Amino acid sequence: MNKLPILGITMGDPCGIGPEITAKALVHKNVYEVCRPIVVGSAKVLEAAIAICNKDLKVNVVSNVKEAKFAFGTIDVFDQDHVDVWSLVRGQVSKIGGQGAYEAIEKVIDLAMKGEIDGTITGPLNKEALNIAGYHYGGHTEIYAKLTGTKDYSMMLADGNLRVVHVSTHVSLREACDRCTKERVGSVIKLAEEACKSLGINRPRIAVAGLNPHSGENGLFGREEIDEIIPAIEKAKSEGLDVEGPEPPDTLFSKALGGQYDIVVAMYHDQGHIPVKVVGFQYNHELKRWNTVSGVNITLGLPIIRSSVDHGTAFGQAGKGTANEESLVNAIDYGARLAVTRLENK
Repeated sequence: MNKLPILGITMGDPCGIGPEITAKALVHKNVYEVCRPIVVGSAKVLEAAIAICNKDLKVNVVSNVKEAKFAFGTIDVFDQDHVDVWSLVRGQVSKIGGQGAYEAIEKVIDLAMKGEIDGTITGPLNKEALNIAGYHYGGHTEIYAKLTGTKDYSMMLADGNLRVVHVSTHVSLREACDRCTKERVGSVIKLAEEACKSLGINRPRIAVAGLNPHSGENGLFGREEIDEIIPAIEKAKSEGLDVEGPEPPDTLFSKALGGQYDIVVAMYHDQGHIPVKVVGFQYNHELKRWNTVSGVNITLGLPIIRSSVDHGTAFGQAGKGTANEESLVNAIDYGARLAVTRLENK
């Protein structure tokens, strides 16, 4: 047990499903077989979530990682006792929700940067609540970049062997087109290769998506492929990387899902998010619930490990105890794999 990586887990926005899926995830005994988890956030909020989900769990409040027991059945909580659990209104955007989410992120990053934990796992936050609380970020990725002093970073989504890394994320579609430069595309190709190698894929097959329909049709539908994307691909090839593209986005992801590629470089947020979530998110209309909510979100290029759920706060489900913890369990597993590889390479 002492050889397993220590992972700090934030509960996300306390008004959403984050605390509940945290409690549900740590009921899985296999989580304790891959890591030593410690939750960062409000112990009182987590205790309330445990009661909502009707789980037989105890909470061990700690003020230092060394005080953690890491025992199945007891959740160690590095207590950020800044949230008044009685004033929370579950299912609503609020300043207190954004404040609680940010403070937990700030603390877990601090613990990781100091080397007290081996990786971080983040629960879902609400971007509107975050901004109401005075923290003007697009999301987790931007917070992590700022607090770790990282300039060259990217978001990777993964579900099983389908992996997608993004050239741009939380910006308008118009701005996303402007960010599609040969320098940025080239940087993300390298981040994609490094991500695959950290997962044990020594010679990753990388596919790069086009920005325009049919990858521009030789300039007929736009010149971004000719002027920016192709030069980045050619440069990567000259450096020895196994890269193909630009591939038409409408067929590329099916090829990747079928095993032709190890990772895809997507040009913007929805181009990459939609195919991963079509695979991982399956909604049951008759039962009015999600049968599966799988997939993880990983920030590449950071000096620390960050893996996350691939969904939002789901305010409509908050407080009901019905939220699906699958994505958080996946994120913990991914984070543990990355941490083990990093520890072995030290």
